[in-house]
Amino acid sequence: MRYIKISQDELKSITQLYESVMSHACHGLFFREGRVYGEKIVNDAKKDIEHFFDISKKMLIEDGWVTDVHFGEDKVYVSGSFEIIPNAGNPTCHRLRGIIREIYETKNNKKVHCVENECVSIGNEKCVFAVEYSF
Repeated sequence: MRYIKISQDELKSITQLYESVMSHACHGLFFREGRVYGEKIVNDAKKDIEHFFDISKKMLIEDGWVTDVHFGEDKVYVSGSFEIIPNAGNPTCHRLRGIIREIYETKNNKKVHCVENECVSIGNEKCVFAVEYSF
């Protein structure tokens, strides 16, 4: 398997290109793209379910998505998201939101809804995601 490298500036330009064509409708595509990235993480992490979140954290950091992450019961705290766009005016971590959803759905074997309530792109200190379980 081959990999490519992409910089934060390149991802920002790609995001802005899609937003210029599709407006906020592209955020759903970014979210689904994140779910695809998340599949790789959960396939490795579920091999050791006892350390699932530790493995997921390690992979997110190694792959460059975040500099740190804390998985809580219903909140995820992220430092150094790769998707940050300073002064964006709205949360920008759509791919990461998709990755987080994939992680929580696999770990708990339940459907979840994931919302980014705080984002560095809008001036918050960290990105904070709420994980809401579907009943």
